Amino acid sequence: MSIAVRPFQPFDLPGMYRVCLCTGDSGRDATGLYHDPDLLAHVYAGPYPAADPGLAFVAADDQGVLGYVVATADSYRHERWLEERWWPPLRLRYPQSMASDPGDGTRDWQRVEQIHRTRPAGHDPLYENYPAHLHIDILPRGQGAGLGRRLMSALLEELRQREVRGLHLGVGSGNPRARAFYLATGFTEADRRDWGSVMVMDLRDQRSSSSSPPSTVAPITRRSKSS
Repeated sequence: MSIAVRPFQPFDLPGMYRVCLCTGDSGRDATGLYHDPDLLAHVYAGPYPAADPGLAFVAADDQGVLGYVVATADSYRHERWLEERWWPPLRLRYPQSMASDPGDGTRDWQRVEQIHRTRPAGHDPLYENYPAHLHIDILPRGQGAGLGRRLMSALLEELRQREVRGLHLGVGSGNPRARAFYLATGFTEADRRDWGSVMVMDLRDQRSSSSSPPSTVAPITRRSKSS
């Protein structure tokens, strides 16, 4: 099976939405957890190539997209962009009245709650040294083929060309495979929360992975789906 890793193209978006849903439960299929199959990706996949397509890369084979990585180089500006451009139409599509738990185990209401949540205007101290963040997801049929490293390498090269200082992400405690992958690709744990870990990478030093621990950073409060 030949798998290409390449820059995002607009026609990749439906495939990325499917991958997001099929890996949306800490790497497992979340299809049964959502009535609306697009809702999860509206939060964790779609806004990134819309805001900065140069920081989105996909892995594709003859069946279509089977993995992707998306990122922003500046998390603070990205949050402002979301508030100005992305969330308003979604708030109309998904009114706040939908942000209540129906008690059937589905999670649509949690994503609607995220869409309506007011973000703080202040600057997270984490962003000073690690302004970029990412989400990466790969279907089971693409796992074990080195796609995670290939996607990550493509993204890191682009971030370094832009002279981005550092990168962070959140990894949930329910996904130990993802945590091991991030450690193996050069991230270090900067903070541990009840939901999981904040992991960081210093992009100013290409050996940033293991030579020294990260500087102390304030804990991040938002949780990353990608993990």
